Amino acid sequence: MTDWILPLLLAGIMLYALGKRVNAYSTFVKGASEGLSLFLSVYPSLLAMMCAISLLRTSGLMDALIACFSHIPFVPSAMWPMILFRPISGSASLAVLVDLFQNQGVDSYVGIMGSILQGSTDTTLYVISLYFSHVQVHKIKNALTIGLIADIAGMGMAIFLAWLCFA
Repeated sequence: MTDWILPLLLAGIMLYALGKRVNAYSTFVKGASEGLSLFLSVYPSLLAMMCAISLLRTSGLMDALIACFSHIPFVPSAMWPMILFRPISGSASLAVLVDLFQNQGVDSYVGIMGSILQGSTDTTLYVISLYFSHVQVHKIKNALTIGLIADIAGMGMAIFLAWLCFA
């Protein structure tokens, strides 16, 4: 059954285009061109964010921050890289989560807390730097404040729920 999903979807799209009398090929080419131009406009912001994350990791600042926060109760020290990376980058926090799964276990307290945290927070700084710069919004103060408050609330609830239900 799964082998037929994509061919049936493509056939359905072609039949719909024929029914609406739309040139599917030229529409596809136009969409691909727009997608490529979108990628080219977004890529510099994405590259800057990736460089910032790499600098944060390699400079030792991440280790210093983890050492500062590691004494907070109910939050294992293994969780702090994910807590710090989650607002910055979804792929970095997902990589940290996979590392937690491999080292601590999927069903461990840390693994469950990381899963809840991954699902209850967003990549606020990434969204603001990438999407706001793309649409040329320069007044980000309120969006940044509200986004970070929502992230802190999500992280707090993830820690609390993991502690309440799984500790």
